[in-house]
Amino acid sequence: MQRIEIGHFEVYLLEDARFRLDGGAMFGVVPRVVWEGKAPPDEQNRIPLTIRPMLVRAGERWVLIESGMDDKPGEKHRRIYAIEGAGALLGQLAELGLGPEDVDLVVNTHLHFDHAGLNTISRGGQVVPLFTKARYIAQKQELYDATHTHERNRASYLPENVEPVLEAGLFEEVEGEVELLPGLRLLPLPGHTLGQQGVVLESEGETLIYTADLMPTLAHAPLPYIMAYDLYPVTTLEVRKRFYPEWHERGALLATPHDPVHPLGRLVRGERGWKAEPVPLPGT
Repeated sequence: MQRIEIGHFEVYLLEDARFRLDGGAMFGVVPRVVWEGKAPPDEQNRIPLTIRPMLVRAGERWVLIESGMDDKPGEKHRRIYAIEGAGALLGQLAELGLGPEDVDLVVNTHLHFDHAGLNTISRGGQVVPLFTKARYIAQKQELYDATHTHERNRASYLPENVEPVLEAGLFEEVEGEVELLPGLRLLPLPGHTLGQQGVVLESEGETLIYTADLMPTLAHAPLPYIMAYDLYPVTTLEVRKRFYPEWHERGALLATPHDPVHPLGRLVRGERGWKAEPVPLPGT
């Protein structure tokens, strides 16, 4: 866990779980001979990833961006994705003297199992919302897709991460760009899913973008490096082309959800196009 300041915001860069996904799927049309130097695969062609939720203190309010993973899906699921340390988020909150009841807002960039796993927890044989005093924020389109799955997305949307929160009335649907708090806004970033959103923090001339899976790791910054998991890859490309120049011009810090090594980066434009360079954290 690392702490930084973005103007008046306190930002905690958390790490919930480590896992592995197929490298070919993670880099789409990019050949293995090109990407394997950036993300060396294991004997099953899986590359190391992590899930990096972000906790923001805005005055007296605590905003959690992503809820990470947990163990509800069971051993087979854990084995397929080589998941280690699921649920570590709770220990990191405890280090800050916080419990789930202290979180005011939970922002789900989208509702895939690696981003929304701790939306709920199993207690006494029942799956219930974990953050009982929070509002869970998701785009209306994302909630629709998570509750109307099909063969292409069903493995990513687990009902136990969504339905108990809906039944408890804790989800708040938003549509489009929304300012949740002064200086903290939600930004639609469709492509991976239609309802994916990122988070923008702006304060005292500083900007941080939580990219969601528009850019899952810093290695995915080049325009063609689009996951096969993206349901609308050309939309991903269009959204990148729209926002990259703006983020670069503003010198925005980028927090990606899955980079296994670097919590933060910045966009750099070179002769061969866009890439992202890591940004050292204070004290490292």
